[in-house]
Amino acid sequence: MLFNLILQIPAVTDSTAAATAQSINYFSLLLKGGFVVYPILALLLVTLYLSAERYLFIKENSKIDLGFLRSLNDNILRGDVRTAASLCKGTNKPISRILEKGISRIGKPVKDIESAMEIQSNLEISKMEKNMGYLGLIAGVAPTLGFVGTISGIIRIFYEISVTGNFSIETISNGLYEKMISSFSGLVVGLIAYAVYHGINMMIDKFSINLQATVMDFFDTLNEPAR
Repeated sequence: MLFNLILQIPAVTDSTAAATAQSINYFSLLLKGGFVVYPILALLLVTLYLSAERYLFIKENSKIDLGFLRSLNDNILRGDVRTAASLCKGTNKPISRILEKGISRIGKPVKDIESAMEIQSNLEISKMEKNMGYLGLIAGVAPTLGFVGTISGIIRIFYEISVTGNFSIETISNGLYEKMISSFSGLVVGLIAYAVYHGINMMIDKFSINLQATVMDFFDTLNEPAR
């Protein structure tokens, strides 16, 4: 019976430890990271907002309707420039605004058409890149704030020891909490911002490549009647 009781003690201890681990309040633990955690959390919210806003905007505006392009090409081949321009205005997408600039200059030298479409393309790309600089900035600032929290935690440890003369685990652990949690939080937020920044840039690059192919097809269509 004594042997059975001894075997049950580790099981009880393990279950108690598991219950304690499950009852950890992670938000309260996060706040132990000190004052630096608050601006890091603010940067996280800004990152999530910009990520969702830019992703939805680019996904919606980078769509290229093949039916629209076929109708546009048919109108250009028939010489119905007015209908083609009206079709572009009614679509109201980046690709349609770029093509409209080219259509409005049909009859002028090719260099003028290319220049107008290139300027409009740059404007549309810049709209997609709006606020992207903030994500790049957060990717660098958040880990730096975490490093500031690390230094603050170390200073807190030595300050409390020098004032109280108490070199206990509790005194050291409070500073270590601030040090490690702030560093971890800053790195996580910086990593999210870094990944989103490059992911959205990849979406913009993909749109730019598709745009170049569409513009090339447009010029081929303009040269079709001449052939």
